[in-house]
Amino acid sequence: MLLTTATWQEVEQRIKSGKTGIIIPIGSHEQHGPTGLIGTDALCPQLIAYEAEKNNDLLIGPTFAVGQAQHHMGFAGSMALRPSTMIATIVDWTNSLVKHGFTHIYWLNGHGGNCATINAAFSETYYPYSFKNEKAPFAHKMMNWWELPNITKLCFEMFPTGHGSHGTASEVALTYWGYPEREVLNQMVLDPKIAPEGPIRDAVDYRNRFADGRISSDPTQASVEKGAKIAEVAVASLVEDFAKFLET
Repeated sequence: MLLTTATWQEVEQRIKSGKTGIIIPIGSHEQHGPTGLIGTDALCPQLIAYEAEKNNDLLIGPTFAVGQAQHHMGFAGSMALRPSTMIATIVDWTNSLVKHGFTHIYWLNGHGGNCATINAAFSETYYPYSFKNEKAPFAHKMMNWWELPNITKLCFEMFPTGHGSHGTASEVALTYWGYPEREVLNQMVLDPKIAPEGPIRDAVDYRNRFADGRISSDPTQASVEKGAKIAEVAVASLVEDFAKFLET
């Protein structure tokens, strides 16, 4: 079930039946180099979650599509939230879901830059209960999709060189699987073929260090076929990891 296309009665009945877990894809809208889609970090967890929902009894929430991306603001189309705004929004999403009876909120993340802020938001949601000496009636879990069981190993087997850390070959492949008409982008000639490495600071510094937006990657290795394999493994791993979370 997708929360977005469900009715309130369907959701209420699901909660009453004891199915009180929900998966929320969360990511970012930021440049991903010349061959990557701006929505990559939101699309990857969304694609995995939606595919998992097709053959499993899961509830998928709306995608939290804009995140921590201030360092990408030197590239057209990138969008960013302040950490304080993102924390407040996650708290509000959590409070809304918990009010209706959800007890397990699983955040499938697609952007490494979100991690600190997501965890800070979790602390904000638990804070009132801790200081009232009460057990919170809900639990969070954040999982980066590339850290799902078996995914990291698979990605580095597929892309032993030039996988990279931004505009990676694996995330670009996954989006090509979801949007196969965009695979033509991998025909571009990139210079340098493998992008440089370096620290991430402000937007001006980032643009100066990484002229086309990539970091240590060669995403022209990406393909629909490789993306399909990543999706297959990620879906199976997500279903298993979410089931374990529901038992905690």
